[in-house]
Amino acid sequence: LQQRRGLRLSAPAAIQVTVRDALNQALDEELERDERVFLLGEEVAQYDGAYKISRGLWKKYGDKRVIDTPISEMGFAGIAVGAAMAGLRPVCEFMTFNFSMQAIDQVINSAAKTCYMSAGSIAVPIVFRGPNGASAGVAAQHSQCFAAWYGHCPGLKVVSPWSSEDAKGLLKASIRDDNPVVMLENELLYGVPFEMSEQAQSKEFVIPIGKAKIEKHGAHVTLVSHSRPVGHCLEAAAVLAKEGVECEVINLRTIRPMDIETVEASVVKTNHLVTVEGGWPQFGVGAEICARIMEGPAFNYLDAPAVRVTGADVPMPYAKILEDNCIPQVKDIVFAVKKALNI
Repeated sequence: LQQRRGLRLSAPAAIQVTVRDALNQALDEELERDERVFLLGEEVAQYDGAYKISRGLWKKYGDKRVIDTPISEMGFAGIAVGAAMAGLRPVCEFMTFNFSMQAIDQVINSAAKTCYMSAGSIAVPIVFRGPNGASAGVAAQHSQCFAAWYGHCPGLKVVSPWSSEDAKGLLKASIRDDNPVVMLENELLYGVPFEMSEQAQSKEFVIPIGKAKIEKHGAHVTLVSHSRPVGHCLEAAAVLAKEGVECEVINLRTIRPMDIETVEASVVKTNHLVTVEGGWPQFGVGAEICARIMEGPAFNYLDAPAVRVTGADVPMPYAKILEDNCIPQVKDIVFAVKKALNI
């Protein structure tokens, strides 16, 4: 009516939300929506979470919905998997995915394979979530990316958010999914604010698992990444734009199932491909993308070999200067793009 009278209505403004708060919102909304959902892990309840992701949830939902566990990943992951088989929808938090190695038998052999081995009669609707990849100054046993590890395993879905919208939409989709989902967050992104649209502020906002997002359109080279390196790709794209190189930046969002169609369509347009990841090079996410492109129709459109930018092939050093040289930086992406374009 106001529009008919010629009054100009402004669209609701997007707001700035940190990744931490987006995850907290998603957990709060799903705990409220479905009484089968519960959260368990080390320090998630009274302490509000090691990274304050679960802040306020224990006070709101109580001991039966937000559960502190002993420091025993195999134990509480096993309890969570059993609860999922019995009809609940647990969210199992690992303080870091490096510690999920203690529980990998539960994640792979118990959660991922049960639906197939039971001929579809037993679903395991569980989310394993927590920080993944390099943080800052925490050395080799706390700085590994497990995207390739978990992405290797059939029966799992694996998501890897970058922005606040990614984090909220993917976590809500993961909790509602009837399959086991591994959600690989990044500790260094928790405090970073991103713009969140009005749509993303809705309680029914979900991001489909298995669908990538083009963060920036371009015509000269395709940059494919996930998690924190997506931001580095956008920074590199801004640097290269000053030199007349227009990069198309793809945020994978999901590692398994991988949206290779979006990557293929971009490569057909740009004729060049650079993959960027924080994990190790051998058998990595970038290696899989390159193989899939080589095996598919987009290979014939490549004007140069694909280039991978990865973490260094070493356990993560503790010293900051060495750590910086083990993690892909903006300059490394710029160098790789120029190599791919032969400029």
